[in-house]
Amino acid sequence: MDRIKDSEILDPSVVQTLPSAEASATPSSGSKRILVTGGCGFLGSHLSDRLIAAGHHVICLDNLLTGDKRNVEHLLGHPDFEFLYHDVTMPLQIDVDEIYNLACPASPQKYQQDPVQTTKTLVLGAINVLDMARQNGCRILQASTSEIYGDPAEHPQRESYWGHVNPLGPRACYDEGKRCAETLFADFHRQYQVEVKIARIFNTYGPRMSFDDGRVVSSFILQALRGEDITIFGKGAQTRAFCYVDDMVTALIRLMESDASIMGPVNLGMARENTVAELAERVLAKVKSPSKIVYRPLPTDDPRQRLPDISLARALLDWAPQVDLDEGLERTISYYRNRLEIAA
Repeated sequence: MDRIKDSEILDPSVVQTLPSAEASATPSSGSKRILVTGGCGFLGSHLSDRLIAAGHHVICLDNLLTGDKRNVEHLLGHPDFEFLYHDVTMPLQIDVDEIYNLACPASPQKYQQDPVQTTKTLVLGAINVLDMARQNGCRILQASTSEIYGDPAEHPQRESYWGHVNPLGPRACYDEGKRCAETLFADFHRQYQVEVKIARIFNTYGPRMSFDDGRVVSSFILQALRGEDITIFGKGAQTRAFCYVDDMVTALIRLMESDASIMGPVNLGMARENTVAELAERVLAKVKSPSKIVYRPLPTDDPRQRLPDISLARALLDWAPQVDLDEGLERTISYYRNRLEIAA
């Protein structure tokens, strides 16, 4: 395990620094030591920002397989941030008060590149962090996914729905890996009384998604900004519910801080769907891009509909997304435009 050294820091102008993170040099009396696995990823880095801003000490663990050091370089040198280079498939024991388990590639393009490693990360990784939580007697949150539901026969999807997943398809490493991780969390709770939280995260977007992420929001924005063709798979009639990252971070923290009786799973996402074709048109209009839309064959097992029923999140966490799609897209487009200008 190693810290990032100063000599390894990339260009700090590439990453936006949140003022709130700078203001938390002195921890509050309620400060906790919090482990965020996958902390250099898109969602993990935003979560780290928020936790540090709240006065907590964050240990960011990542093997940098898909995580990016640029996402956390603005936190280097902060007294309440440390980075551990480690793979969750290997056992680890450190003293912490809470664990957010976000470790795993989240985009189909990424997790299908090495499906065996993806399954190891989700299953062995879950066992290792759950063992750590058990030994520390601490609470742990699993970042699960809407992919639990597969190509759903129920719409919108409720937590009581068991899903429609192809266990032999190219997406199964992620879908079934996340399902197994949920099983492990539930069993550690039943067998060892570990306090667990399970969040089923639906499509989330915003700054710091990687350029080669492959998911629709980042892909469409980058293609539009570069003047490239916008690639839609299928006819674009498939639906997704897009939640801005700030709202998702709020939901994760509220779930972690909720009463011990609330184990989950709890759906977290935007309760309003858009077709992929509608998203492409919005991005083109906002970027004022000359890009044209082209269509490609739909990938195997690509879900036709994706929309969460967030009734539980509203009732138990008093949470619902606040940032609408137009505002979120504008923020995200601004981020990618700045990144491209710096790269140029």
